[in-house]
This record gives sequence, C-alpha cells and structure tokens, in this order.
Amino acid sequence: MLTYKGVQYDVNEGENWIDVCRRNDLGDVLGVSIGGRSLGLSSPAKGEARALTFADEEGRRIYERSLRFLLLMAIEHIMPYTRVRVENSLGRGLLITVQGVKIGDALLKKIETEMRLLSEAKLPFVLSEVSTKDAIDYFASREQYDKTRLLQWRKNPTIRLYDCGGIKNYFYGPMVYDTSYVGVFALNQAGPGFVMRLPDKSNPLVPSPYKPMPKLLATFAESNEWLKILNVQNIADLNNLTRSGEIREFIRVNEALVDMKINSIAEQIIKKGSRLVLIAGPSSSGKTTFCNRLAIALRVHGKRPVKLSLDDYYLDRDKVPLDENGKPDLECVEALDTPLINKQLKLILKGEEVDMPTFDFVTQKRSDKTHKIKVDTDAPILIEGIHGLNDKLTGSIPASDKFKIYISSLTNINLDDHDRIRTTDARLIRRLVRDKAFRGTPVGDTLSMWDSVRRGEDKYIFPFQEQADAMINSSLVYELAVMKKYIFDELVKITPDDPNYSRSRHLVKFLNYVVSADVEDEIPLNSLLREFVGGSCFYR
Repeated sequence: MLTYKGVQYDVNEGENWIDVCRRNDLGDVLGVSIGGRSLGLSSPAKGEARALTFADEEGRRIYERSLRFLLLMAIEHIMPYTRVRVENSLGRGLLITVQGVKIGDALLKKIETEMRLLSEAKLPFVLSEVSTKDAIDYFASREQYDKTRLLQWRKNPTIRLYDCGGIKNYFYGPMVYDTSYVGVFALNQAGPGFVMRLPDKSNPLVPSPYKPMPKLLATFAESNEWLKILNVQNIADLNNLTRSGEIREFIRVNEALVDMKINSIAEQIIKKGSRLVLIAGPSSSGKTTFCNRLAIALRVHGKRPVKLSLDDYYLDRDKVPLDENGKPDLECVEALDTPLINKQLKLILKGEEVDMPTFDFVTQKRSDKTHKIKVDTDAPILIEGIHGLNDKLTGSIPASDKFKIYISSLTNINLDDHDRIRTTDARLIRRLVRDKAFRGTPVGDTLSMWDSVRRGEDKYIFPFQEQADAMINSSLVYELAVMKKYIFDELVKITPDDPNYSRSRHLVKFLNYVVSADVEDEIPLNSLLREFVGGSCFYR
C-alpha cells in the first residue's frame, strides 16, 4: 500500500514502487518511506509506504543528492578526473568549487547544458552492493582519494553504490529513479565557484530564486582558509588527528583562530564607533558565549560593555500575534514591545537612567516590578536575540549607532568532497547535547521540535543575514569528534516506529564515520563548545 497525499494506492504482486507510481500517474514521487527508512523507487513494493515528494524534507534530500550525482557526471564528461567539492549551502542552493579551474560563463553554460542532456537521457540510478575493499579500489582508480580515505574508517564490510551512466558513487541515501527526475536546477557564478540552485520550495517546477550573498560567501572563504591552516578538509583528516593524539594541538590552533576573529570584530566595532551591538543567529550558534567573549575583547580595548536582555520586553501572551496553528508566535518581532525598546534604548544611549520592565514567565505577563539601569555614554551595549538584524527591532536608532553581527555554525568540514555535513544537522547535534544535559529535554522532544525551530529561522533570521556588519562562523572543526560520545548512543536507541527515526538516522549515518576524542580537558573554559558540553566559565 502506498499513501500519497492522504490517498492509498494498492500494490500488485511483483511490482516495484516505480510501477505503482507510473500506474497511478504519481509523477512527483521521488522515493518512499517505510518505517522511517527511505527507499528508492526501484525497490520492491512491499509493506506500508508513504510517498516522498519535494514537499518533504527527506524528499528534498533525495533530490539534492541525485542532482549532485548529475552534476558530477556532467563535469566528468567535460573535464575527466577533475576534483569537485560541494562546499556549503547557499540560500536554496549548493556552493560548488572545482579545483584548479576558474569558472567562467562559457564553462558554466557548458556544464549546465551537459546536465540537461543527461537529465533528458533518463539514465537510471542502479543500486548494487559491493565489498568495501572493492569500493576503495574503484575510487582509487578514479583518483578520488577523499573517498578512499573515508572508507578506510568504515566498519561494515560491504557498501551500497549507485551506478549511473557508467559512473559509480556513494551518497549516504537513496536516489531518484532516473536522471529525468532532476531536471529543475540552474547554475550561477558565485565566489570561487558556482551555486547550483535547487527547485523552489513553494513551486518545485522552477529553480529557486538566486540572491547574491557576498558577506556569507566571504565568511565561507575565511572558513576555508582556516581549514587550510589546520590542514583538515574531511572527516578522515580529523580522525587521523584523533588517533595520533595530534588533535590536542589542533584544538589549540582552532580556538586561537576563533580568538583572532572575535578580537577583529571588537576592533571593527570600535572603528565604527557604534554603541549598540546587536547579535543574531540561528539556534545553537553559540550566541550567548560569543556575546560574553566579545565583551571581554572590548574590555581589552579599554571599553566597559554592558549586556542587555530582550526577554523582559515580551508582550503579555494574550497580546502576542498568533501563528498559522493558532498559537502565540513567540518568534516574531511583534511579540516584543518594540516601541518601548526603541524609546528606552535612546535614553540609555544618552546616559539617562531608565526603569526597564520585568517579564514574569510564570504568569506570562509583564510584572509590576521594574529594574533601573544607567550606562556610561561611551560603553558599548550588547544585545543578543534572534531579531538583532531586523530593523523593526531598533528602527528609531540611527544606523551609525548600530553594529550588527550574524553568528552561525557554518560547518565546513565534509565527509568527503562530494558529501557535506549539513550545517543544520551539526547545529541539531549541539542542541540535542545541550537540551538533554542542561534543560532536561529528552532527545525525542528536541528532534520533534526541530522543524518548528527551522521554520522560525527561515522566517526571522536568514532573510536578514546579509545586513550584518560582521559575520562569524562559530563551527569548530574538531567539535564532532567531541560531541559524538554525548549523543550517539541516544540516537541509535531510536527505533523505526518512532516518528523521529528518519532524522536520527541521518545523524547516525555520518557520525558512524567520526572517531570520538576524549579531550575535554583540552577545550578552553571560554570555548563556544562549552555552551553545549558544559564547564563554561561564563555559567558558574
């Protein structure tokens, strides 16, 4: 039985899922989910399955990895044995670089044309199981040593490879049935490479709009320079450091680079002369620890910064706008008393004393109590909150008085050149570890709420990131080696009947390749990672 948009379709004996879809004209089905496991349409039609389309996160993952395969095939046809690297997510697309090749308009057009020809050819993605040794030998023959180094850490003696057009690859999940399923895409030059745009989330029949993001691209470039300094690009490189014991020195250098970046931002604030420093970023980016470390960096430069919280400016819950589910939308900027925020910030910046409100989270209303605050006229005021980059929050404050900072954990270490570790997955691991240890939140609850968290980020944070005066990547290259032992066993306990099984499997799949490092004693007490694993000097 196949369930598609609430309608159930019968299965005939001997059919594959592709047969069921074709017989019922279900052309937008990309794969199926059975018991939380995702399968390709070429698999036998057995059991109770749910159709996966681009409307599902898992469907979008299937589409993306299949499109990556299509891109790699096209580049292989044009420039055989060229090293291609999938760098980061950029908007609704992927940033791609080609080693030693400058991407111009003519070459980009040639790649896109070849991709469209391959898509029109309807080449099937054929799955086969081979020994891990044979897979290593194959990738070595293709000079894909990033994959051979990674597979050396694989414990399973066999591996499932996809073959398409005579090229084999491994993408840690199912593919679409054939190349005709991934015909919606577009390529645009960006930074050192190009962006491969995925279908638009609201209309998968057209590519997502392209919006240049020069500041985010510059942050990616800076992070890649850090990888060169650290001499690590993929998980196999990190594993080698863990096994050799060199990871301890690696941590020291990684943390020194973060120190250097925070100090650089402090210098930019002083140079601009801004008093109001607004810090924003998605969940589990390390905003609170960063705010504390930035305050110290400003102290080093002779400033005496003050940290303010926006929590006390919440409106009474019955005055907060409702979301699409009819519940108070605590993530929207309208949930805050922005007129009062602007009025009081103006007075604070002038050095006047104000009576700040106090919000009572028990009664969900503003308390009658207030607390007075007065700040020196040359002291920077640091405010951390998801709306820091949105001018609706501080619209009456002149731009010259504001310095906006965007912080996010932009994971730039890959599994291998073709398989990135998603930034959202790495942030989810941070949140799972923190919520379990310090908020008493079961792993299942954090997994269940993640979609809601992501929707809030898409709506209230990401659209404003290019408005920042400075960006910082809070991802630490070594962190997965430390975080694995805190969460891996909890993730593998999640069973197929659990609605969070599919999401937990994504995390388990790539963590399987990571070697745990028992080096907590090497992590500085002020490290951004301490916000999640504990022991931070800022929370004593």
